[in-house]
This record gives sequence, C-alpha cells and structure tokens, in this order.
Amino acid sequence: MSNLNDTIHRVTQRITDNSRDSRAAYLELMQREADRRPEHKDVACSNLAHAFAGALEDQDAMKAGRGPNIGIVSAYNDMLSAHQPYGRYPERMKIYAREVGATAQVAGGTPAMCDGVTQGEDGMELSLFSRDSIAMATGVALSHQMYDSVACLGICDKIVPGLLMGALRFGHLPAVFVPSGPMPSGISNKQKQETRQKYAAGEIGRDALLESELGSYHSPGTCTFYGTANSNQMMMEMMGLHIPGSAFVQPGTKLRQELDRAAVHRLAELSGTTERTLAKVVNEKAIVNATIGLLATGGSTNHALHIPAIARAAGIRIDWTDLAELSSVVPLLARVYPNGSGDVNHFHEAGGMAFVARALLDEGLAHADILTVSDNGFAAYTAEPVLEAEQLAWAPVTATRDDAMLRPASDPFLPDGGMRLVTGNLGRACFKSSAVDKSRWTIEAPCRVFENQADVVTAFKAGELDQDMIVVVRFQGPRANGMPELHSLTPSLAVLQDRGYRVALVTDGRMSGASGKVPAAIHCTPEALGSGPLSLLRDGDVIKLCAETGELSTSADLASRDPAPDPQPEWGVGRELFRIMQTQADGAEQGGSAMLAAAGL
Repeated sequence: MSNLNDTIHRVTQRITDNSRDSRAAYLELMQREADRRPEHKDVACSNLAHAFAGALEDQDAMKAGRGPNIGIVSAYNDMLSAHQPYGRYPERMKIYAREVGATAQVAGGTPAMCDGVTQGEDGMELSLFSRDSIAMATGVALSHQMYDSVACLGICDKIVPGLLMGALRFGHLPAVFVPSGPMPSGISNKQKQETRQKYAAGEIGRDALLESELGSYHSPGTCTFYGTANSNQMMMEMMGLHIPGSAFVQPGTKLRQELDRAAVHRLAELSGTTERTLAKVVNEKAIVNATIGLLATGGSTNHALHIPAIARAAGIRIDWTDLAELSSVVPLLARVYPNGSGDVNHFHEAGGMAFVARALLDEGLAHADILTVSDNGFAAYTAEPVLEAEQLAWAPVTATRDDAMLRPASDPFLPDGGMRLVTGNLGRACFKSSAVDKSRWTIEAPCRVFENQADVVTAFKAGELDQDMIVVVRFQGPRANGMPELHSLTPSLAVLQDRGYRVALVTDGRMSGASGKVPAAIHCTPEALGSGPLSLLRDGDVIKLCAETGELSTSADLASRDPAPDPQPEWGVGRELFRIMQTQADGAEQGGSAMLAAAGL
C-alpha cells in the first residue's frame, strides 16, 4: 500500500479546513443528541405501548428490553424495479434480528420515484427535490427515537442521497445501507444505443423501440447501466456503509440473502456502541473516498450535486474545485456502459468494487484509514463476498478478470477521472470528459438557444440543427423548474454528431451518467433564472467550450443586454406542491437543496 497521493492529501486538508466550524457544530449536535436520547426504561409507558403495540411477535422482547431494536427505513415500491425486492425485506430482516437476540421494526417509508419512468416527462421536475422529501421522510421515521441502529433500504438516483442526508441528522446511531442488487443483463448496450438512435433518426417505429427497451429493463433489480443508481452503490462501498462487496450481487440469490443477513447481524452488534456511528463514519476522508470512487469508475455527474449535499448534512464543505483537482490525479479504472460496452454485472464479474478499492489503495489514491461498518476498515472492501459451504466469506481480488472492463492504476483507461470544471463568463459547469472522445473536448461554434428540451427535439426533426452548433437549454436549474435531467436530448445530439457535425450542449439542467458521447457543460451555475449568464445569450452567439483548458465563455457582449424573462412556473403532476422548494433552493454547486438552505447548513 502506497503513501497517500499529495494532491489527495492537500484537497482533503483543504476540505477539512473549510469545514472546521460547520463540522464541529455537527459533531457537537450529534453528541448532544446521543446524550439526550431517552432510554426506553425512562420513556412513558403510554409512549412505549404505542411503539410496541403492532409488534406482536417481538412484543415480549421489546417490553423486557432484551436486545437492541433496529429501525428500518425503506424506500420500497414495486413500480421501481430496483426497489421491488424490498417488499419482502422487513419480514426477513426481523427474522435475522431475532437470530442474534435483537428486534427490528419498519420505522417509516420514503418516496422513491423512478427517473427512468419520468424521463422527458413533466414529473421529472419533481426528481431533484424528491431527495429533500426523502431526507425529511427519513427524519420523520427516526424521530420516534425508538431505535438503536438504522438499516436504510434504497438504491436509486435521489433515494440513497436523500436517505443518507436524513440519517446523518441522526448520526449518533450506527447505520448500514442495504442494497438489493442489479437485474440480470439484457440485450447488449450497444444494441440498445443503436436502436435509440435509429428511432431518433426516424428509421424505426415505436414498437421496435419498445421491444428493445423491454429487452433491457426486464426484471426486478437495478438497471444495469452505470448511471446514478449504480454510482450510489459504488459510493456506499467507498464510504464503508455497506457490508463489504454488497453493491452488485443480484437479487434472489443465496449470496444476496446472506449479505442481507450479515447487515442485520452487524447492526445488532453495533447497536449501543459509539465507535462507528454514522456521524463518525461519514467524515471528510469518507467524502473524499466517495468522490475518488466516482472519478475512478466514470460515475454519474449527478453526484456533482449529491456529494456536496450529503457532505453538508454532515457539516462538511466540498465544491467543484475540489472535485476537479481530485479528478486530475485519479485515473479512470473502469469502462462501464455508457462509458464502455459492459454493464455493472460484467463490472462485478471482472472484479468490481473489490478490485477498484485495491487498485486505489495500492497507488495511494484513497484514504485507507477511514472508519467503516466493518471492523477491518476499508481493507475489507478489497475482497469480494462468496459462499463457502453455504457460509458467507470474502475472497481477496488481486487482479482484473477483464482488462476491457477494469484496469489497474498503473495502466488506466485515462490518466484522470474525467470530471472537469469549466468556467468563464457563462458561469461554472461540469464536463464529463471520460465519455467523450478527446477530439471533441473543444467546441467553438454559434449557439442556438432553447428553453425546454421538447423544442430541441422539434428543431432536430425539422432539420434546423444540421450544422456545427452549441445547443443551449436554459431555465432548467433548481429554482426554475427543479433541474430535470435532459436525457431526451442525447439521441438527437448523438445523431448530429454521427452525421459529422461538431455539436455540444450547454445547460443549467442535468444529464446524469447517461450523457454519453456528446460534449456537454451541465449544471451551469448561476442558473439562468434571476438573470444568470445563460439568460443573456441569443441565437448565433459564439460559445467556446473547452475541457482541456477549462473554459466556458462567449465572445458576445453580455453586459449590454437585458436578460430573457424568467418563465412562469408550471402547474400539474404535483409540481405546484414543490414550489416552496424551488423558491428556497440554493445553487447546483452547493447541492441544489431547499432543505439544507432553509436549515442554514
């Protein structure tokens, strides 16, 4: 194991210094919460009766206080394929708890929306703020103060960040995140991508597209491409919040069941202890490790929002400058679709997170000394779970099993993590260079300005975009409309690029881990709403986007212009219920959270 890389050490120290006061205040609050947490014997009998009344099988144990009580916060619904397996988890987890003299109760449920279902639809405008709703629902669940530790059941896009943000406000308790695993692989990702582009180009019809999509998304489990959901699971491993190696074991398998059992048993062990509480596990080094894992695996750009928000919930300050500096020294070790041909199942079979953790530690590219839910620290995450005589065990992963999928840090796919900060008179934005051919890292062209993605698709179908062009889609930030993902742009822009045009996207909206091969400056901040720089652009203005030099600028004289008028808020699909969050939200670089902003965190 090598000494820690100097840049990683320096960035971690800067984050620690910038967080000194806020982190101290957070830890003081967590200590106060631990000190004032009521012992069950001191709680009024009427309160206890309410808490135990429905727990018939465990009522005697709870009355007698014979063991710890584990609170389960579940994001179950059976519309979301990744979360469908959670339907039976509580009854099994209660059995696992009884095996070690503990009890378990479902403390509460949280919303769990599927971005794949709402993609390109009005409901996507609720997506980012569902993270705040999930955090607050987690807070409601744990506010009963009847639990000695917490099991968080969640996988997908805003759900894991929301669960973690909420649970961190109860950080005096130990917590383990329990995934359910990815669905088996379907049709090849190359075939899926080709079908989508053929449909965008009008070469095939809707029936053929639907059959292709059903061949990809076909059963319970997480979608197998490496977007935000699977990036979440990677981050939980890198932060030490999973039972080691849990991330990508498929649902319904014996190994999955044994990992779930191990999670409950571990929570029972940790209950009542103070060494590995959530507040102590999620520290500055853990946040840096999560960021490093994101960069090393080419994970979702959505985490440029989620990492700062999660960190703030723990009193930690991290920004895009920190992410960009870390990216400059963290090599790209994985090629997982949409950055490669294989999906997360192939990634796992090639060595998966155990290989990534070992490769990073061997080169001094991750903090080895973080606390984790495992007694063996971060080193435990360099081994993969296996069954030996039906018993759970871990086998070290020392080499890649597929160098088209995973490579060591000494022979990476790219020398950096591919998350670049671009800045200039159009603001600050993120550019995911790992998915984009280097010949397209610099685009200088006239822009065409749009205020929604539907108009871009309409212009594409009309042939209006068949030229070198930078497409600007503005008024897509947190305060404008909740910052929806703009995935419906990807096929059209990819077709233009394949036709030989030099095209790029600039937006204050999101594109997630599925932005693909088209150069894009996303999450532009300040957002256009409220006279941000993008609101001053006009069709034909020349924009330069360069990932090499980190430039996002226009030669137009913006100072002489009046901004485009802010759009009127939209109603329908519940969007009006989230208006208070839009008006209170902070910027994308701070995490785009209304809840954290209102709380002064």
